[in-house]
Amino acid sequence: MAYQGFASGDPTKDAFALRHFVATGHSVMLAQSFAKNLGLYGERVGLFSVVVADKDEAKRVESQVKILIRPMYSNPPISGARIVTAVLGDPALRAKWEEEVKFMADRIISMRAQLRGHLENTYKSKKNWEHITSQIGMFCYTGLSADQVDRLKNEFSVYLTRDGRISIAGITTGNVQYLAESIHEVTK
Repeated sequence: MAYQGFASGDPTKDAFALRHFVATGHSVMLAQSFAKNLGLYGERVGLFSVVVADKDEAKRVESQVKILIRPMYSNPPISGARIVTAVLGDPALRAKWEEEVKFMADRIISMRAQLRGHLENTYKSKKNWEHITSQIGMFCYTGLSADQVDRLKNEFSVYLTRDGRISIAGITTGNVQYLAESIHEVTK
């Protein structure tokens, strides 16, 4: 689970599916990252959780996980984990973090709406851009082809992955209209 809180602005709401699976009796494995939602990019901090049926299964799973992780590292870095523990363990810091996550989620949602709005309303694109606002999170698959992405790069200095994936977090009120115009030009 990456970017928890960036979908809706509420980390608890974003974890609904996971909690629902556990509540309905499913065993689950969860790899969770705090790199982006806590601004710990250089720390690459996260966790791996496993929910199983009973203590015997937990012992078996723990044994297998230890076999898998031992060759990767002996002593993982602890500074990032300590930061996460401090933030999530202190009610005031957690409240501030949740406020900041909500701010970021709202900004991402706003950039999605503005991009779609410019494509449909400002530039009168005939393409269906609903997917821009129906997707969630920091990234968006635009539906652009590799050739269209190349044109964006070469003609407009707009950069995204060749599969059309763009960082919505990198869009600002100062560049969203230019981005929409550029996308419109390569999709006419």
